[in-house]
Amino acid sequence: MDRIDELSQAFARFPGIGPRQAKRFVYYLLGAPAADRTRLSELIAAIGKEVRQCSECYRFYNGSTKSICNYCDDASRDASLLMLVEKDQDLTAVERAGTYKGYYFVLGGVLTLSGKGAIREKELIKIVEKRLKNNLKEIVLALSATSEGEHTADRIREVLAPLRQQIRISVLGRGLATGSELEYSDAETLRAAFSNRHEA
Repeated sequence: MDRIDELSQAFARFPGIGPRQAKRFVYYLLGAPAADRTRLSELIAAIGKEVRQCSECYRFYNGSTKSICNYCDDASRDASLLMLVEKDQDLTAVERAGTYKGYYFVLGGVLTLSGKGAIREKELIKIVEKRLKNNLKEIVLALSATSEGEHTADRIREVLAPLRQQIRISVLGRGLATGSELEYSDAETLRAAFSNRHEA
């Protein structure tokens, strides 16, 4: 296999990128100045060294010497709230909306109706038990308004069933259109969805 095909296949493994788009990336890089290609390779190498995963919420963050991110380390946030999101991009979208001031937990994906996919169930139970000792009162399910999001929410309710007497579980209000992904929702829609959350 030649280098063009090899790099095209590497790009095609990215979410949402097909073979034709992957090939376009390669030809763009071939036509770009050598300095740009060098800088890109440096950034890719650095991301593995300088970006860490928080040991509490599991989001990726620019690393320091701490094992937790700036959100988990912020004592001014509302300890009574824990929002569950599918991925880092969803967390970023919620923060951009500026309404929610509690803590987060990144599930790492969704469960499909066919049984594929995985979420961080054991880690979730561990962090919920830890946060219950620190005044956790409500878990907000901030999942995409899709069949996979609903299926994942059902599984989370099962996993947290033994703790239901100690915490309220709510879901975002349907300011989110059915079938929409949280990551692509605008700030106003997310603010309305959070304000109109209800019992799950």
